[in-house]
Amino acid sequence: MFFLLSKVLDFVLLPTVWLLALLLAALVARQPRRQRQWLIAAALLTLVGTNPALVNEALLAWEMPPVPLAALPAHADAAVLLTGVTEVSKSPHDRVYLGQGADRLTNALWLYRAGRVRRIIVSGGSGAVLQKAHTEAEDLTTLLRLAGVPQSHILVETRSRNTHENAVFTKQLLVAHPDIQSLILVTSAFHERRALGCFYKVGLSPIPFPAGFRTTDRARTPDYWFVPDPEALVLWSLLIHEMSGWAVYKALGYL
Repeated sequence: MFFLLSKVLDFVLLPTVWLLALLLAALVARQPRRQRQWLIAAALLTLVGTNPALVNEALLAWEMPPVPLAALPAHADAAVLLTGVTEVSKSPHDRVYLGQGADRLTNALWLYRAGRVRRIIVSGGSGAVLQKAHTEAEDLTTLLRLAGVPQSHILVETRSRNTHENAVFTKQLLVAHPDIQSLILVTSAFHERRALGCFYKVGLSPIPFPAGFRTTDRARTPDYWFVPDPEALVLWSLLIHEMSGWAVYKALGYL
């Protein structure tokens, strides 16, 4: 039930849905004054929603900052790689389709190749409403194997469907591996705050290693501040989704 409700909440909080609702309200409004109000609101939402500087500044405040390799321990037992970066619904299913946030995979592989972690734990089932034949964890494991990581150095958790379950099922997985004590948590920078809270809540204490940054450095050029960018609406959707997810998790005691 929680999984389905979270999908509904995601839809309701989409800025594009708000914009459509304002335009529909203006269309059905009978009074010209009320119609103008709805249109003005839609115009303001469009101006704010497509401004790249505003959403970049908001994301900079929310994303956890990069962690230098020098700040990590010389050796950790495992990196926990959270999924959410592949498309399991795309056919043909003879390959892996990577999307936004693929830096999660490359950063975990980087840590392994640099000798900073001895193993990689891949955690994540499918985020689809209807469970698919294969999971995101299996997809990322395939890519790790193709990159030369031995199967014996990969642990796979395929049951979780959200961040809370990532933490719960990873802890259960580690019961069978008491030799794994130190962890590095690899996920997208915008997601690291919520993920870290979930892992802390179940009694694990991973070191954060944000990846997949959606922000850019600040700029003083006109295009940064004034040129509308439709991608900004996507970033606002991402940020609102993550902040609302954090708030819901906090209310439910997952953080």
